[in-house]
Amino acid sequence: MTAHDKPYPRVELLISTFADWLKHRRELIEMRRLDRTEFDRIAGDLRVSPGDLDELVRHGPHAADELPQLLKVLGIDEGDLADTQPLLLRDMERVCALCLHKPQCDHDLAAGTAANRYSDYCLNAPTIEQLDQAKAS
Repeated sequence: MTAHDKPYPRVELLISTFADWLKHRRELIEMRRLDRTEFDRIAGDLRVSPGDLDELVRHGPHAADELPQLLKVLGIDEGDLADTQPLLLRDMERVCALCLHKPQCDHDLAAGTAANRYSDYCLNAPTIEQLDQAKAS
């Protein structure tokens, strides 16, 4: 697709971003309509605490977008991990989604320095190191 096929890419990006925001707001409203018992049951079904579920929903569907990028940089196949250890991957996604170091991670991923620096701040670093050790064995 050429630039002529999309005459206003910035406008389209803005519209898409706004649509995503609206969808997320609707999800938040829907979640707030649940009574506490139902919400707690859903959290239990997902094997997360109600507090974590609340945070995860508030952070939105892209809260763990850095994890696949980091895994790729580190040479860890996300698909293989999903096949062999899906609960571990889901927990890593939860940890990533709740992370407070997103700006540092995003910067390092963009700069190409994540492989050398992630262990300084990434709460998934111990898990990744265990994966590396298991892979080496």
